[in-house]
Amino acid sequence: MDIDVNTLRSLVTVLSFASFLAIVVWVYSRRNHASFDEAAQLPFAEESALQANKGATHE
Repeated sequence: MDIDVNTLRSLVTVLSFASFLAIVVWVYSRRNHASFDEAAQLPFAEESALQANKGATHE
């Protein structure tokens, strides 16, 4: 089976687009909404925890 370069390029393009669509569906699925919201709040939780620890150890 002899694969032409243009056929290979087309195949890579289709596979890349399918991967992109799979990622978009995964990101916007309702099942992942809560975990993404929790992950978005992590920097703020670490900051408040650091401030609480700094205030508790500051003597």
